This record gives sequence, structure tokens and C-alpha cells, in this order.
Amino acid sequence: MIKSLPRMCLIGALIFFFFAMPSAIVGADAPFVNVVRIDGVIGPAMARYVLRAVSRAARENAQALVIEMDTPGGLMKSMDDISKALLNSPVPTVVYVYPSGARAASAGVFITYAANIAAMAPTTHLGAAHPVSIATGTLDKTEVTKITNDAVAEIRGFAIRRGRNSAWAEQAVRQSVSITDEEALRLHVIDLIANSPRDLLAKIDGRNVPTEVGSRRLVTRNARIVEIPMDLAEGFLLVLSDPNVGFVLMTIAIYGLIFELSNPGSVFPGVIGVLALLLALASFAAIEINVAGLLFIAFAIVLFIADIKVPSHGILTAGGIASFILGSLLLTQNQPPFLRISLTLILTIAVLTAAFFIFAVGAGIRAQTRKIQTGREALVGAIGIARRDLAPSGTVFVQGELWSAQTAGDAIPAGARVRVVGINGLRLEVCRAEEP
Repeated sequence: MIKSLPRMCLIGALIFFFFAMPSAIVGADAPFVNVVRIDGVIGPAMARYVLRAVSRAARENAQALVIEMDTPGGLMKSMDDISKALLNSPVPTVVYVYPSGARAASAGVFITYAANIAAMAPTTHLGAAHPVSIATGTLDKTEVTKITNDAVAEIRGFAIRRGRNSAWAEQAVRQSVSITDEEALRLHVIDLIANSPRDLLAKIDGRNVPTEVGSRRLVTRNARIVEIPMDLAEGFLLVLSDPNVGFVLMTIAIYGLIFELSNPGSVFPGVIGVLALLLALASFAAIEINVAGLLFIAFAIVLFIADIKVPSHGILTAGGIASFILGSLLLTQNQPPFLRISLTLILTIAVLTAAFFIFAVGAGIRAQTRKIQTGREALVGAIGIARRDLAPSGTVFVQGELWSAQTAGDAIPAGARVRVVGINGLRLEVCRAEEP
């Protein structure tokens, strides 16, 4: 039995490989599609994510790259990066506005037009592609015209390249019009409506799609769906690109620097403050911030620090809070609503900052008005006993110690109660205290 054990193991291994290897080979050769998800604002992190997905899909020879999208829009630079990648992709690209209730607004319209195939789920909408920098009203009429015409030319080029409705695309840019999925299909803005990702793959199966490397026939009906998740760096950049996160980091930086400047040598608050400041600047670098708002916040920091150094009884803190709130509101006013700092967050941090400095300033005022408890100055007002006649000099016993003392008034006999009224070097100045 023992001698036959190696033979039995060998037979078992052969049986395993006989049944397992064909399925593994089939699985490796089976068609698949890669799927990425654009959910939220389109920024540098999303652009990096999609570009990496296009490169991976081409390298692994995927049947198609499906981009499931639900976005209010985003930055033009990131939109351009994604659009260029889709236009020059060797792999067929599909933009799918999904799930139901999702939208592809602003930058999302350009990306939809740039894809080989555009699809929408039921009860979704598409449109409002007016450039966001124009909507803020910070540009003159000539600049508005230039940017609008450039955006129109770009999306009309996408429409002609992909054979879609260019007239509606121009309306979406110039007039910010939006349409539902049914209207988009009727106007030939999109190619199809699909109820689910699997339904989408069934409907695009067999289509011939032109790519940069030639026409390609899609085999997607039973293709495996392989999702490409964000990597750690992209996830970190995505979180950092949120203006609310940048604002919180900036607040941490302010507190850290104030603690360090008010307590030199603490080191830790200063290090945390500088790191938070660098991350906040990196966060705000992704969007256009208002310089005036930044100056107001810097002025608020100066007032906060000055209130710690100068006893202003809270006046500087009040000015700092007002400057902080005004600067925070101005900081992202040039951006569309989805790229602005939350008003609730601004007011919450302002209230917490005010409460902190009111406590700190109140503690300082109370410390200034409190009677001194230690040192020679604490002897002023203390009651003692004359040990020797004070005529005018003598010795008194105060707070458990013998002191040389003198009186500027009438002589004080030994044993009488005295009150300390001043200190002159190492000699106390006393007067006779009333008997209790």
C-alpha cells in the first residue's frame, strides 16, 4: 500500500490537470470587457484613472472599455485628457450613463461624444455643456466668446467623427440644453438605451467599431466583465481634489501654525501645520481659487496670532473670524456649485474657531485680572505680625517667613497686626492692619 502511494498521487494529479487545464485555457482566451466608473466630479484623479484603464485595456486586448458615468461635470483640462484618450484608443470605447437617475452634464457630454459608442440607462439625462468658467461671470465678453466657440468647435468635431447629432451638441454648449435618454436616442445623440451593463453588452455585440488601429468587430454578448478599480494614488488624489477636503486641511494648517508660533519649539504642531498646508495647496491647485479669498484668510491668520500676543480683549479675534468667513466664501466663488466649499462647513469651522479663541482670550483676561498667587508680588495685601517694633524699621512675620519691614506712618509696636502694601527690594512696606 505504501509503495503504491506515489503512483496514486501521480494519477490524481494527471486527472486534475486533465479536467482543470482546458477550463483554465478557455477562461484565459474568453472575451472580456474592462469597466471603469466615473462617479462624481471629473478632475485630475479621474483623468489619470481613465487613461490608465485605456492603456490596460489595450495591453490586455479587451473587447471594449466601458465607462459607466454619473457626473455633474468637471475641469476642462481633465475632460480634454479623457476625450483625447478615447479618440485615440486602439480599443473600442463605450460611455454608458448609468444607473437610472444618473446624468452626464457639462464635461460628461464631451466625453460621451468622444466615445465610439454612447449609451444611456432609462431615466437618465444628458446636457448642460456650457463651459463652467463662463457661468461664473468672471470673464469679459471677448473671452466668453472665444471659450464658447472653441468648445463648440471641439464637440462638433467629436460629433462628426462619431456620426452623431452635431446641431444638438452645439445647443448643449451655447444654451446649456439637456435631454432625457429617450430624446437623446430619437435625436441620434446616443446610439442605444440599455437597462443594465449586461444588456448593454448584448446590444453592442457584433458591431463593427472603427478604432485607431482599424475596424474591430465586438464580441461582447457573453463576455466577462472585468472591473478596473482605482489604485491607491488615484483614490488619494480623488479625495484630495474635493475642495471641502482642501478647506479642512487649510484649517488644520492654520491651527498648527498658530500653535507653533504661540509656543515656539513645540515642533509637532508646526510639522502638522506645514504638511496640511502643502496638501491644501495641492488640493486647491486642481481648481481655480480666488486670490482675494486667499488674502482674506491670510489676514485672518495674522489677526488670530496677534490676538494671542496682544491683549485686545477679543477685538482682533472678531475681526479674524469675519475675515476668515469672507475669505472662505470668496475662495471658490468662481466655480460651479459642485466645486464650491460647503457653506455649512465654513460656518461650522468659523464657530469652532471663534469658540476656541474666545476661550483662549477669556482665559488670558482672567489670568491678567486674577490676584498673583506666587512670588514676592503675592505678598502684597498679606497680613502678618510685627515681631519687633517698627519705628520705622523692624521685623515682621508674614506667610511663615521673617521679613525686614518698614512703615511710612506711625510706629507699630511688636505683636500688632500689619498689612503688606508694597515691596522695596528685600524689604516690605507695611501699615498697621485693623484688628479682626
